[in-house]
Amino acid sequence: MRTSFWPAGMAMALLALGGCNKAQSPAEVQRDVASAAKSAAENNTQANEKQADVAASVNKDLGDATQNADTKTADASADAAVTRAEGNHKVATAKCESMAGDAQKACKDEADAALEMAKAKAKATKADHN
Repeated sequence: MRTSFWPAGMAMALLALGGCNKAQSPAEVQRDVASAAKSAAENNTQANEKQADVAASVNKDLGDATQNADTKTADASADAAVTRAEGNHKVATAKCESMAGDAQKACKDEADAALEMAKAKAKATKADHN
């Protein structure tokens, strides 16, 4: 008796599974296609918006980084100019030592003025880039 239920059960299972792959009506297919197309379009729009947001953020970050790099470069150039001016000042004041009296004082004043001018120019350069 046990074997008589087996073929009947298999037949019912095959009939149940066969019903899963039935063709839909053209109207149902069209509705499903339209729904899938609408969903895909919405997903594409969201992805495009996210891509645009990321691109804008990256461009802003790049602009900020470029500005920061420009500022650092200008500051380093200004610092280097001051260092050169200080070296030139030391050499000039050493040369002034060979002079006497008013000539020595004028020489040192000229060297001091050149150093102060270089420092002021460096300060202005830094202010322009900060």
